[in-house]
Formats: sequence, C-alpha cells, structure tokens
Amino acid sequence: MKAFARRFDCGNVRAPDGRPRGRARQEQALGLRAGGVAVTMAKSGMAPLSSYSFQQFTLDELPLRRDTWMMEEVYFGDWEAEWLKTIHGDAEASPYDVGYITRVSIEEVTPAGADIRWYPNIHDRFHVVKTFLPREAFVAAALAYKFEKRVSVFVKSEWLRKLHLRSNSIFVMIDAKDMTAAIKDGLITHEKVIALRDALDAFAGRYPFISFISFADSLLLKTNWTAGMVDTDVEYTYVPERLLVLFQQLQTLYRDTLGLEIYAVLAQGSNEYYDDPLLHISEEKNHISLNSLGLPFAQIAQIEGAARKAIRAGEHPPMEIYMDSDLFHSLMFKNYERKDSWPSAPYKPKMISEPGSYHYAMCDDLLACLSLP
Repeated sequence: MKAFARRFDCGNVRAPDGRPRGRARQEQALGLRAGGVAVTMAKSGMAPLSSYSFQQFTLDELPLRRDTWMMEEVYFGDWEAEWLKTIHGDAEASPYDVGYITRVSIEEVTPAGADIRWYPNIHDRFHVVKTFLPREAFVAAALAYKFEKRVSVFVKSEWLRKLHLRSNSIFVMIDAKDMTAAIKDGLITHEKVIALRDALDAFAGRYPFISFISFADSLLLKTNWTAGMVDTDVEYTYVPERLLVLFQQLQTLYRDTLGLEIYAVLAQGSNEYYDDPLLHISEEKNHISLNSLGLPFAQIAQIEGAARKAIRAGEHPPMEIYMDSDLFHSLMFKNYERKDSWPSAPYKPKMISEPGSYHYAMCDDLLACLSLP
C-alpha cells in the first residue's frame, strides 16, 4: 500500500503541469512528491503572505493536539497561489490539488523542535507513530482565514522524505513462564535446551524478515516496516497482526521442546540505521547489533515490570500478550467498540512526559477480534 496523494478520486492522476488531480478526501496514509521549484524560505524567512488572507505561525505558535497537515516546502508557492485564487472567487482554483500531505498533530514544542504524532494510515487502521520534528527542519506554517481549519506546516524536503522512507521496527520479547521452578525441579535438561535452539533455527529460517535472538528461555524478535511514499518503490508494509500468529506457532514450539508456556511483550520504535538490514553481525561473529536504539527494549522492560507488579497486586490476571497502547490501537479490529473497551493498565515510558499504558490479552481472544490482512 503506497502513501497516497493529497485527495484523489482515482489514484495518482496528474494534470498536464504534473500536479495531482481530484478532490476526494482520502483517509489513507498520505505522503509527498519529490521535485518542484525550491522555495528559499529557510534563509530569508517565510515568503510574504497577505495578512488579510492568511494567519501565519512560528513553530512555537503552532496549535497543539489538533489535526495538522504537513507538506514539503517546495509546494509553498503553489499552495499560496491557489488559496489566493480561491479567496478571490476563482471557481477553478483548487488548493487541495497542490502537493501531498502528511497527517500529524503537534504534541509539544521544545527548544529543540516539536514532539509530533504522525498518522501513516487512518484508512483501515488507526496507526500512530510518535516522532520528533527538529527546529531546523521547520520552514513555515499558515492557515487560510475562513476557508480552512487545519494549519499547513511546510518542512524541509529531506526530513519529510526520511520520515516516509526510513525503516521503523516492532520489537517482541518472548519469555517462558515458570522457568525458574522448572529448573529447580530438574525439568530443564541440556537436551531440551539444545532441542529448543535447533527448533528455533528451523523456525527462524521460515521468516527471513524477522531477526531472532534467543537466550534459551527468552527470545527477542525484531521486524521492520515502512510507511511508503508516492513516486517511490517503498510501500506501506505495516502488518503487526502477523506477529500474533507467529506467537501462536512459538507457543507450540516451546510446549514441544521445554514443556512450558510463554508470554510476549510488544513495543515499537525506529530503525536508526535507515538502509541497513534487521541486524548486523561482525566479521568475527562475536558482535551482534540490532541496528536500533535501546529505548524500545527499555519500554518492553517497563511494561513487563508494570505487568508483574499489577499481577502480584491482583489488578489483572496473568496473560499471554502485553502490548504498548499505541501498537495495540494500530491493530485492525473488526469492531472498534471492542477495541475501545479492551482492558489496559498504566506504565511509565522512558523519555516521554505523558503517561503510558499497555493492553493485556490471551492471544486467541485477541486474534478472534482482528481482521487478518
């Protein structure tokens, strides 16, 4: 699934001048088109706008927690021209045909930039990614008085392209239940551990798009996805539901080898090495890098710690799946009311001021409520 143009009736149809045509309001993942005439607003400040027709914003003045449209800076001139035609009564003008938008909301402005929530897909799932807009990537922001309620924010092309083209990741930590008791009772033998390792070798071979790192009783998984962008070969590849199906298969594997049940903790993060594979192994094969920052792993540890505490306190029973709320809400539910009523519990995420939460479930119960792409 590609990131689609601003508002289309029939896909990537273009006018003779190369701009997209159509006014249908797509609720799909929205991207940008490369190219166009550069607008040198970064050095000279924002290009002049009529104060009568437009309200302008600095980064610090942007409205918070509202639907906002983000665009590549090269479209600023055409955007202004089409809006001025519309404002002055030109029925043929269409500012919504200019460029492509990326849907975001500005959560908090800091001295370094802005924390934003990015919506790669709101067509068939509610997919939200938390990311950061550096202050130097901001170019301009404006709103057409009386005609539009959403602010359009223009940003550096390089930053927006990286946002759409970079790899993002989903991380899963799988652990065996009651492993300590099983070891004390002499139920975990060397042969069983080797059998688990060999079974994981064969299992991982069927999923080359997932990295597997095992610690006998524990397993760490990482898989990448992209948001996609128009006019590129990069597509929208986010399908987190597959990891729940994979968890069911691993349940059988652990039962057959160790005779134990397992649970999983899931979180998401960015892949800091944009064009690199899932993991890096040194030539001497004694260094493995997951090509990611440690923040998602800290998040997993915090969710697991909060769940253990809640279970001991009797706040919820032991479950098989513990999932960060942003990841949970991106799942493709058959019934959105069921999603909204799903039980959750709080935890404190790392490096995020707002409180976090995780949702817990038995895997079969959760999968029964989902549409599997």
